[in-house]
Amino acid sequence: MKLFVLLTICLLMGPTLASDFETTGDKIKTALASDIRVEAETQRDRNRLPIQTLEFLGLRDDMKVVELLPGGGWYTKVLGPVLAEDGELHIAYGTSRAQKLIDNYDTLSKVKLAAQNAEVYRKEGVRFYSLKNPNLGVKKADMVLTFRNYHNFTEEGRKAMNNAVWDALKMGGIYGVVDHTRRHMEGDNDENRRRFDPVKAIKEIQAAGFELVDYSTLHYRADDELEYEVGRRSVTGNTDRFTLKFKKVKK
Repeated sequence: MKLFVLLTICLLMGPTLASDFETTGDKIKTALASDIRVEAETQRDRNRLPIQTLEFLGLRDDMKVVELLPGGGWYTKVLGPVLAEDGELHIAYGTSRAQKLIDNYDTLSKVKLAAQNAEVYRKEGVRFYSLKNPNLGVKKADMVLTFRNYHNFTEEGRKAMNNAVWDALKMGGIYGVVDHTRRHMEGDNDENRRRFDPVKAIKEIQAAGFELVDYSTLHYRADDELEYEVGRRSVTGNTDRFTLKFKKVKK
């Protein structure tokens, strides 16, 4: 009898879960087709694989999501419309360019600015960035995402960011990190400054209290020898990237 009841529940839940995912996926496709995206952005779709990436990370359209370091807003233009009706999108750290998008496009008008007191800065003579007042000012978020930005910070800055993400997420919340791959244990040089050792990233994020849930090979590129700077013509737009999914668990 117990087995029968369990199977019945699973059968009843299956279509609902599939429907939820289908709805989010449809909204992502609609956002990708939006006229607020310029040609240079749409051309990167086949490389960045946003539908598959967000599916792997577990995005749903009713989530409270924080995007860190949105840059020019490539992912903001996707996440904003997807979350506008039933969820929330907050952007934090280095948001000046993305803020202009929010001001100019109605489809992004519900995107919220977080961590308004935070300061991303470089100490004199230091190549990478530090964080001052890193608190995101968001509570019980379902998901925090950062795309190709983890490498930008000093060890101190990364620790501050990871701790701020921990504080912002609800228990069981997801922390998704995508970045350009560096050879394991390779020291800094002029060619790898925008790459990061994924093993080191995992250890640092686990040290903040997170559990590694999964990784994806979506952005694995066998022909990237991890030798050249990511902006060089031979690898630009085709770098090997790690895609990591963490969960907030009790320390």
